[in-house]
Amino acid sequence: MRAPQHNSDFSRTVDQLADDPNPYEPEIGSMPQNDLSRADLDNVNKTGTTTIGISTADGVIIATDMRASLGGRFVSNKNVQKVEQIHPTAALTLVGSVGGAQSFISSLRAEVNLYGARRGEGMSIDALATLAGNFARGGPFFAIHPILGGVDEEGSHVYSIDPAGGVMEDDYTVTGSGMQLAYGHLEQAYEPDMSNEEAKTVAARGIKSAVERDTGSGNGVFLCEITDEGVDIHGHHDFDEVL
Repeated sequence: MRAPQHNSDFSRTVDQLADDPNPYEPEIGSMPQNDLSRADLDNVNKTGTTTIGISTADGVIIATDMRASLGGRFVSNKNVQKVEQIHPTAALTLVGSVGGAQSFISSLRAEVNLYGARRGEGMSIDALATLAGNFARGGPFFAIHPILGGVDEEGSHVYSIDPAGGVMEDDYTVTGSGMQLAYGHLEQAYEPDMSNEEAKTVAARGIKSAVERDTGSGNGVFLCEITDEGVDIHGHHDFDEVL
């Protein structure tokens, strides 16, 4: 048999594979990258934010305010949806730099979809929380502190994901610049096994408490209801609509 000639299709294929130690392994995606420093965050859109997650007997309620600011000094948007669905029965809040949080949400949503396509079943909420923590720890998402809420076969779950990738599950949690004000209300009003309707009122009152004093929070409330049937999100500029 003749040896392949130089510059033939075969020889070019050999050259292309020469630098690849195992060309048959699946291609693995890379994390999004940027060249921003932490000092740059003073000049980008931030949510300021108060976000609340409550686990209930019926599912999960997440509430957020609706304000974004520039450096915490100027209101840049009064109608920001700070909670997004990332899974058929889970949602994540948008906290920190807007760009970093949006990238974080997009990355998680893509991984959830890929998991479902490959395995033919949905990702558990515990696995999703672990993935979110790994992303926060290793990705370029800058000072995000979201809440993850979801429902699966094990029940309802609420997690806070800290900027270093720590994952903590609790019955209820609050993140953002207005967290101390909102926590004060939740410590008094929360009761185990509340219904979703009861938790909506408690969460909305917590956001309202923060809005009264925290300059980074304001302009209304988004309420997200999560059950084993899906995710429902609605915004309200008037707190009287939900209290």
